[in-house]
Amino acid sequence: MQDRAEQARLEMKHRKEEDDLYRKFARKREEEDRKVQAEIQDEWERELQRLTHKFEKELATSRRSRDEQNLLTMRHEQQKEDLEKNMTLRRNKKKESLTRKMLEHERSETAALVDRQSSEMLELISARRSEYMQTESIFLDDEFTEGTLPLEYPNVAPPPAPPTVSKFQIYTDPIEFEDVDRVAITVAKEDQKTFTDLVRQLVGRCTSDIEKARTIFRWITVKNLNTMHFDDDLRGDTPMGLLRGIKYGTESYHVLFKRLCSYAGLHCVVIKGYSKSAGYQPGVRFQDSRFRNSWNAVYVAGAWRFVQCNWGARHLVNAKEAPKTGRGKNDSLRYEYDDHYFLTDPREFIYEFFPLQEEWQLLKRPITLKEFENLPFVRSLFFRYGLHFADEGYGAVVFTDDTGAATVRIAMPADMQGCLIFHYNLKFYDSEEDSYDSVSLKRFVMQSVIGNIVAFRVHAPCSGAFLLDIFANVVTPQEYLTGEPMKFKSVCKFKICCEELQTVMVPLPDCASGEWGPTKATRLFGLVPITHQEPLIFAGRIIELQFRMSRPLTDFMATLHKNGIEEKKLSKYISHSIIDDVVTFTISFPEEGQYGLDIYTREVGSVSHYHNNNSSSEKHLLTHCCKYLINSSKRN
Repeated sequence: MQDRAEQARLEMKHRKEEDDLYRKFARKREEEDRKVQAEIQDEWERELQRLTHKFEKELATSRRSRDEQNLLTMRHEQQKEDLEKNMTLRRNKKKESLTRKMLEHERSETAALVDRQSSEMLELISARRSEYMQTESIFLDDEFTEGTLPLEYPNVAPPPAPPTVSKFQIYTDPIEFEDVDRVAITVAKEDQKTFTDLVRQLVGRCTSDIEKARTIFRWITVKNLNTMHFDDDLRGDTPMGLLRGIKYGTESYHVLFKRLCSYAGLHCVVIKGYSKSAGYQPGVRFQDSRFRNSWNAVYVAGAWRFVQCNWGARHLVNAKEAPKTGRGKNDSLRYEYDDHYFLTDPREFIYEFFPLQEEWQLLKRPITLKEFENLPFVRSLFFRYGLHFADEGYGAVVFTDDTGAATVRIAMPADMQGCLIFHYNLKFYDSEEDSYDSVSLKRFVMQSVIGNIVAFRVHAPCSGAFLLDIFANVVTPQEYLTGEPMKFKSVCKFKICCEELQTVMVPLPDCASGEWGPTKATRLFGLVPITHQEPLIFAGRIIELQFRMSRPLTDFMATLHKNGIEEKKLSKYISHSIIDDVVTFTISFPEEGQYGLDIYTREVGSVSHYHNNNSSSEKHLLTHCCKYLINSSKRN
């Protein structure tokens, strides 16, 4: 194994270089600060002189009454005060602008220094790599090398190329790193004085290069560097001094990850490019530096693989909100990060990140910036839930037909159909307005689930651009039936463009929110539709809907809704009966038109809570089961 003393000596040399660089930064900042102060002071004095001269001239030009002189004096004092405020604002803006420019320059210099120092550290480790290192970390796992000789970890960084195996083939569940993650969490609770000590504590028991990269990734995501409290005087030889680059803003998570990888003997690069980050909306063009970002690629398991530490650190998320994958304990530390951003597959990574250098897409067929802009705007949850688009050719912008209609269809994997719940929001694209003519825009979207496909059919109420945000969450029937509030997270967003509208769209009836159709009833209540499997029903003036109960349910209730008619007036047109395990709802429609039917129930012995804006006391004991859209006409 690499001699610790030798590695520590090189680190001390690097630390001295870094100290010199930080001293240079401090001198430059002081010098620039003095310049700004002097410039503003000169300008201030000149302006003050001009104001005073003007005031004295006005006083001397003609005889003035005492009142007029007082008014002139008061105006002069006010002008001096305004000048002081204005010059203070200008000084602050100038300093702010200068600090931004200097910080950009400091980041660039720090990154260049870390780049050189990382190369030196890797060269040292490569030169001294021993039998121990070979058996511990430089062979690929047996499952990838069946029938081949084990490959040695390369001394020189290989050129970028697409990986030959997917992330899923490397590991199927984060639980596989449970021991490695525990070490990272333990090490993160204490502070170290040197990178040599820190990395040795992290990778000491690692048996592969993948585990090394993993423990460094987890240490960064657990450490929550953004909220650490630093002393103002950060010497390089203190525990906090180790991370002073983060404190001063001169070092990013990506530069730190690269630095730590070099101490562990891993090749790592920082990649610059664009990302669909905070504030981005589908359809936005990448024309300036607004959405510039950086991330890493680390060479493990015989290929370059992406790591995004900054997006992996989800410190504001508690255990309940995160998808529960794996068989691990449900503790907040385990779920305090987003596993999607560790060794992300290039075909998934490209949806959110576009490198400036084409070869770092790591794709067999690289795409253009325009193609990247047009990719659907998906979030990490989309991939973690195993979702994919049911139709080819979806872009970030979806255009409606001349009736204002457009549909987005998402496919779920078989093992998620029973537990995934979807939701959506619709608002105008360029504002926070989410209603049209005092009607919620949600009522112009029909969400339905048939088989493994969830569909969102949008009917634009007017021409223009809209933002459709689709959310999802994993929920068990027990959680749903007890009425626990569910926290949905965005999985994808689309810009919906309606260029021309030839028909007037009416909103859907004002039913409970969520999906239409009986799928939810079957999934959560075991209530199986006998007569109507589709969310949309074409009926005459009377209709019967029948369901079979696969487990005991009680207290059924149905409510009818029609635009322009009060719910109470429609209650007498619905009835239901239960014979054995079959429940029948009978509806006689008072007039032709479009109706919405809500059905509520609860399991025998349970006390569920219905969460909606309706104040009916009966409903508070019930949970929404499903809803149908019914078109009643004599012709049907």
